[in-house]
Amino acid sequence: MDGSQKPRNNEILPGERAELRNPSSSKQRFETLKNWETDKVQRDTLHLKACPVNVCDRAKCNGSVMNPSQMISDPRNESRSPEAIVQLATDFIDQYYESAKRFKSEAHLNRLHEVKQSIKGQGTFTLTEHELIFGAKTAWRNAPRCIGRIQWNKLQVFDCRHITSTAEMFEAICTHLKYATNKGNIRSCITFFPPRNEANGEFRVWNPQLIRYAGYRQLDGSVIGDPVNVEFTQICERLGWVGKGGRFDVLPLLLQANSKDPDMYEVPTNLVLEVDIKHPKFDWLEKMGLKWYAVPAVSNMLIDIGGIQFPACPFNGWFMGTEIGRDLCDTTRYNILEPLAKQMGLHTKNNSSLWKDKAVLELNISILHSFQSNNVTIMDHHAATESFMKHFSNELRLRGGCPGDWVWLVPPVSGSTTPIFHQEIFNYILNPTCYYQPDAWKLHTLKNRDQKVGKTKKIHFKELARSVLLASTMMTKAMAKRVKATIFYATETGKSLTYAKILREIFNHAFDAKIVAMDEYDIWLLEYESLVLVVTSTFGNGDPPENGETFAQALQDMGNGDNESSSKKFDSVNTVAPLQKRVSFHAKNTTANQDNTSEEQGILANVKFSVFGLGSRAYPNFCAFGHAIDTMLGDMKAERLLEIGEGDELSGQEDSFRHWAQNVFSAACDSFCLKEDVNIEIANASLSNTTYHPSNYRFKSVDIAAEENITGDLGKMHKKHLSSCRLIERINLQSAESKRSTILVKLDTNDSPLLDFEPGDHLGIYPCNQPELVDGLISKLEDAPAKDDVIQMETLKRKNTHLGIIENWEADVRLPPCSLRTALTRFLDITTPPTPQILSLLAECAQDENEKTKLKVLSEGSFAYEDWKFQSFPNFLEILEEFPSIKLSSSLLLSQLPFLQCRYYSISSSPNYHPGQIHCTVSVVSYTTKGGSGPVHHGVCSSYLNRIPAGEKISCFIRHASGFRLPKDPSTPCLLIGPGTGIAPFRSFWQQRIYETSSEAKVNGTMALLFGCRHPLHDHLYKKEVEEAKKLGVISHSYTAFSRSPHTPKTYVQHILENEISDFVFDSIHNRNGHFYVCGDVTMAADVNRAFKSVLVKNGMMKEDSDNYIRKMKSDNRYHEDIFGVTLRTSEVTDSVRKHVRKNSIKPL
Repeated sequence: MDGSQKPRNNEILPGERAELRNPSSSKQRFETLKNWETDKVQRDTLHLKACPVNVCDRAKCNGSVMNPSQMISDPRNESRSPEAIVQLATDFIDQYYESAKRFKSEAHLNRLHEVKQSIKGQGTFTLTEHELIFGAKTAWRNAPRCIGRIQWNKLQVFDCRHITSTAEMFEAICTHLKYATNKGNIRSCITFFPPRNEANGEFRVWNPQLIRYAGYRQLDGSVIGDPVNVEFTQICERLGWVGKGGRFDVLPLLLQANSKDPDMYEVPTNLVLEVDIKHPKFDWLEKMGLKWYAVPAVSNMLIDIGGIQFPACPFNGWFMGTEIGRDLCDTTRYNILEPLAKQMGLHTKNNSSLWKDKAVLELNISILHSFQSNNVTIMDHHAATESFMKHFSNELRLRGGCPGDWVWLVPPVSGSTTPIFHQEIFNYILNPTCYYQPDAWKLHTLKNRDQKVGKTKKIHFKELARSVLLASTMMTKAMAKRVKATIFYATETGKSLTYAKILREIFNHAFDAKIVAMDEYDIWLLEYESLVLVVTSTFGNGDPPENGETFAQALQDMGNGDNESSSKKFDSVNTVAPLQKRVSFHAKNTTANQDNTSEEQGILANVKFSVFGLGSRAYPNFCAFGHAIDTMLGDMKAERLLEIGEGDELSGQEDSFRHWAQNVFSAACDSFCLKEDVNIEIANASLSNTTYHPSNYRFKSVDIAAEENITGDLGKMHKKHLSSCRLIERINLQSAESKRSTILVKLDTNDSPLLDFEPGDHLGIYPCNQPELVDGLISKLEDAPAKDDVIQMETLKRKNTHLGIIENWEADVRLPPCSLRTALTRFLDITTPPTPQILSLLAECAQDENEKTKLKVLSEGSFAYEDWKFQSFPNFLEILEEFPSIKLSSSLLLSQLPFLQCRYYSISSSPNYHPGQIHCTVSVVSYTTKGGSGPVHHGVCSSYLNRIPAGEKISCFIRHASGFRLPKDPSTPCLLIGPGTGIAPFRSFWQQRIYETSSEAKVNGTMALLFGCRHPLHDHLYKKEVEEAKKLGVISHSYTAFSRSPHTPKTYVQHILENEISDFVFDSIHNRNGHFYVCGDVTMAADVNRAFKSVLVKNGMMKEDSDNYIRKMKSDNRYHEDIFGVTLRTSEVTDSVRKHVRKNSIKPL
């Protein structure tokens, strides 16, 4: 490079960047590095991407220069061209999207265009929050002089680019110190103030470190305190600061904003953690009065991220013991080495006695002992270098290189005994990177004055007031601005969303909490979260809810990285790790040093989390999806704040959630240093408080045309793509002698592409409540509008403005414009027992004191509530009849009732055999409450389908069941087990095989059907169709179990499986690698599972091997389950489960 082309400091010419990105074939594309201790040779290719500023000339090596020019960013000598900024920005944006595996994606290209246009128009661009976090972590990762870089992915980033004053800077720094100190369990973090540009002016922290000790120059030239800080101490004194004249006086902060003169602030004493230095054996050392601060927060470095420079970005890690030892021993610092040696009785006249080495060693022992005794994070130089070598190897494997300044990385004590001493390392600079910069007082010119700060001439500063410790409420507010809490939910019924909203209420007392549906989140942003809370249900016997499927698969793929198994389909049950391996940080009872200096790394190392799972213990795989999410987050090294919480819908779910929410909120406040500043009692009270007042709601009449698209409105409310079917016909499948009813419902899809399906899929149907129930409820309302008038509910919103509180009525978007009848018929759930939160509101509406008291007791969500709910299972009309003094307003129902949820049915037809149609097999549900003495209740959806006339529109959608499919090879044996309506999906299977037989070649595979019902003459569903399928050779074997056949013992499908067809099953499934299908209620599915294990054991398999075999079948997608809730012996099963839970319950922490 000749002089005419030499770049300005840190500027990269476009041609040079291109040349490095695409080196010619004539150049060697790697360099070798040797470890002279192990003889291991490794290749470095990352240096090819380095900034071309690492120049040692031919005459000399500059490797040991303290502040080489290529590591200094001086605005006086620096003027970047727009082309250079574009190159740096492009390189950084490429890195960002490449790290997310989105390189050259549409989002990547759009962002590049946006950045280039911004640079073209404004000369700069603004980093997104996620880009800033990525850039900060990468800058640390690239820092060649830092030995602790293995922790780079755990860096906490505080984004303070919005601040405009030194007072706000001071607030942010106080928050930084409080978070970093963490009662001695030091955490690495960085705070970004506005970047350097003409609009912002210059923001600087004048202090070299946030915490440093003053150095007082004496008349005789000696120094009391730290000599390295003499010049800065003098500047502070000229500003009016009066130090105490001691050896360890903490200097004030000098903060500069908007290129104005600096302001001075005292560092609050309670934010400065110091450690007195003691020796484990030499008591006299304590009398030397030595101490040191715990948090090394560098504040005079500049970070460059894609051409954006941040001259004010204080950063801290934690100390390596030799750093403090060097500061105390260096002759230009505290220079205590000789006094220390004399106290030890060493001869200091002759250096060959190695008195310096002995004294330094004992001092380092003292430092480590003192910090560790006080549970303050510190590392010894041996552990630090071993950690770096692990990081070095990881980086060579992951990135093809690891820049390092060997001169700086080798410890000042016992260097040759550490592994890094023997390792060759290349030193180069990558962007993003950290730069040194000139002291701020050497750059700043006082306004309206010619002289510069720091000259010997006395300067007349304007009077500056010192700041004292901010009030706790300000500290809490400052932290809350930074710490976001993201609450993920996945749900089938809406219950998880309800709990997520309650959780948001308590977390908003200290955090910036937001709720996100799992299917609306981009998983690659997860590593940039600080606090993650998950509330999720489990669908069926372990599956994710529909809106959690893609999230779970993406999370699994993220954890697997580039591993080939990343393409494996997510399976909740096989993902879950044992509970004893999933404990929180606090439960591990580790020391501070063991925690934060851990070398374990993962993509989510900087994320804190906790999970609450909802489910029913009637299912064997209780809360399996929640446990799977908890496992995966922990496996990626996210920090578990609290062990997973479980909420059983059969017993104490409300109480379990409340206890978990309180505990996780307390743990989060403690982790983010907010516990002392938050009123925990007030926050906890929000768990039981439901915000509602009738004066905040009103109704407005609207055009009747607004109610026409019910299906569209339902789709928007539930965030699903719905379509309308029409009822073709309804056929009762049971005989006239039967007292029960099972119907075949045939629906016309109108060829809607939204209703395309495959055999094995489910149909989700949104039902209507019974008209009698709706009319009865409307008659109980105090202020009901005309029940068929179309209305829009409006909510009174209040906003604080500089003019005061402004009130405004806004349309409530929870419900679309509709009549009160439509809302209660189509949109709201009026049959499920109310939650404790709603009962609390009803208590306020009760006029009778006894009723009010009883409702308040029930609203506590205790076992009394659970007993009342499961005994009576009251609908909302029955609530009002039980508590007749309740004065109920329409707005309470419309604003507080949960949405009416869809019901799922296994589709019992083939799309090829019945094109344009969907068939469902539906058991019409009716039951009496209170053990048979209560009123008759009807299943919402089954009674709806049983009463609507032909031609009626039905709002529905397809829920695909990819794990319940026929094998692609029709010759593969299939065993289909489905009692009662469990036969439904198998009807679609044999119809599909009939279609394939007639349209293609004959199907010769084994398809055996094992069906179960009560009576051969009453409810033998699809008997004739099965016989016809057998004649066609589609069903090869059929067996039926009758549980109520006269004069014969009760027989269930598991009995036939185990006792009558054991050999056939073993041959078909094990020997011939067949598929095993089960459809029905969870109790039956568990019995069939046990029977199948018995079959395997009978045929020579060990019991443990049978468990593993079935687990492997599920993993290979050969054991298929379509399981729904308990339908037989409901009261018996739920009572049994609830009693067991209570007997074995453990009081929450």
